[in-house]
Amino acid sequence: MISELKKSIKQNIKVHKSLLLLRKNIDFTINKIFLTIKKGNKILICGNGGSAADAQHLAAEFLVRLKPSINRKAFPVITLAQDTSTITACGNDLGFSNIFSRNLSALGKDGDVLIALSTSGNSQNIIKVLKQAKKQKIFTISFLGCKGGKAKDLSDLKLIISSDDTARIQEAHIFLGHFIFSKVEELLLK
Repeated sequence: MISELKKSIKQNIKVHKSLLLLRKNIDFTINKIFLTIKKGNKILICGNGGSAADAQHLAAEFLVRLKPSINRKAFPVITLAQDTSTITACGNDLGFSNIFSRNLSALGKDGDVLIALSTSGNSQNIIKVLKQAKKQKIFTISFLGCKGGKAKDLSDLKLIISSDDTARIQEAHIFLGHFIFSKVEELLLK
């Protein structure tokens, strides 16, 4: 067991170190989110499965607070994985591939930013929401894995984690989300 644990830790460290190669896109993401919120627009965020949980987690960090030592006003970050009634109604009536694009069409507007999380970059509902964002002139930032999948070419900015391991990709996505949101919070509180 210990040898497997060591192997997983080494893989995690290797993936996290590779994030340094994305520093220009990370800096751009921080500034884009900061300026979007400062101008009175919002961030919409979505993902599938574990990535849906990560999207909800990150939205909560901005709506409530990121650091227990900092009490501040809520920032407008909304998950497109709405309540279970909306998800199941859309899945049943319009198809699961439309659960995010349908919500984006109602909640998003020009000047907002969409953040899409996908370990493969090939989830149909992520592909559709990225296409819907283009129609609405909403800037897109995608947190992806593997080689980016189809979502890579549909995203205005991509943060691709260089791994094929879903767990390592999701760990890097949540780390990156926390880092980026922490820096945005610092800028907003200046």
